[in-house]
Amino acid sequence: MGEAEGVIQSQSPNPSKMNSLIRDIEAWTKARGLDGGDSVIQCAKLFEEGGELTKACIRNNEAEVIDGIGDCFVVLTIIAMRRGLNIQDCVESAYNEIKGRSGTLINGAFIKECAVNG
Repeated sequence: MGEAEGVIQSQSPNPSKMNSLIRDIEAWTKARGLDGGDSVIQCAKLFEEGGELTKACIRNNEAEVIDGIGDCFVVLTIIAMRRGLNIQDCVESAYNEIKGRSGTLINGAFIKECAVNG
């Protein structure tokens, strides 16, 4: 895949590394007292980070895209923690919901079959 301004991208996923990163994010969150409180505040933070990610995509700035995706994942992990959920369980649940979907690609967006057919 290459390198974007000093950020090295892996050629393939590493589940062990991902599990370790999630544990590190959770520890970082707890150490800063971010694991408690209102998850709605973190939802607002997610929209802020999503806006930054969108700007990075528009500007085609790969390093900022990588940072933005990571920032969104960190905030999603914090939201999960605040709600007593496990981020991996949330991702697995979402994947299980979409894995059998069919649909159509319209202007670069995947539209579920039920939305396409009315």
